[in-house]
Amino acid sequence: MSIIQASNLTRRFGDLTAVDHLNLEVAEGEIFALVGPDGAGKTTTLRLLCGLMNPTEGSIMVAGHDVTKELDAVKDQIGYMAQRFGLYGDLTVDENMAFYGDLFGIVGREREELSARLLRMTRMEPFRKRFAAKLSGGMKQKLALMCTLLHKPRVLFLDEPTNGVDPVSRRDFWAILYQLVRDGLTVFVATAYLDEAERANRVALMNRGRMIRCDTPRALREDLDHAYYRITSSDHRKTREALQPHPGVLSVLPAGEDLRLIVEAHASSAEELTAVTPFTWHRIPPSLEDVFIALVRQEELSRAA
Repeated sequence: MSIIQASNLTRRFGDLTAVDHLNLEVAEGEIFALVGPDGAGKTTTLRLLCGLMNPTEGSIMVAGHDVTKELDAVKDQIGYMAQRFGLYGDLTVDENMAFYGDLFGIVGREREELSARLLRMTRMEPFRKRFAAKLSGGMKQKLALMCTLLHKPRVLFLDEPTNGVDPVSRRDFWAILYQLVRDGLTVFVATAYLDEAERANRVALMNRGRMIRCDTPRALREDLDHAYYRITSSDHRKTREALQPHPGVLSVLPAGEDLRLIVEAHASSAEELTAVTPFTWHRIPPSLEDVFIALVRQEELSRAA
């Protein structure tokens, strides 16, 4: 069952089209990642889905409600965590949670029990009396997440939640998200980290306001018509010079102590190219970053044509 639906969602700012006829559906209980570079339209899309901005065209349904017509009902069902830390630095962790609990009307025993559960889940119990301004980047994100979850939303919207956060804190943050999804929450996350998007159930790749592909991470990797190899030779510079002009070769680039060869799968292979110049090779799977770069390149060529 879809808990988020967007049909022909479009937002223009003058001559700039930030979101261009976006169509998507998100199933209840999944982690859905919207991935793209800066300026792709990710934040605008999230703001549209949350009702923080009106669309120029199109319709949006979230948790069974029309976002443009039933905004108050939608707000009761969603949590939104923006890119920037929006809590109060001169309040402690406990005081920030109490403040947001008051805003949501969560009081008494219900707030005590929910706050205690969130503090245990995020392992923030030892820091309850610390001022928010004194928290690390990862702890600030955990505090923002706890405050966002106080009213028990059905859908959680996250805008680049781990941007600038250290790798250990990023891992901890995603462990918390998995636990929340097991409890029935739906998570919609916008991120520029393609390795992070690998953790989602489905990924939508976005560029210049348009969705260029949407599928599971595995399906996206397997659908690519390029082949990737790690190759080694006695002279990497000569190998690159020999292979780069060859038909079907997309790129030959340094990758640590080896070279990374990318070819059009229907046009050539590493085995065939050893006749051009000698090297040893191993086929390697593409990453989501490889997929995204290849799809963007194809889109740019299509636009140019």
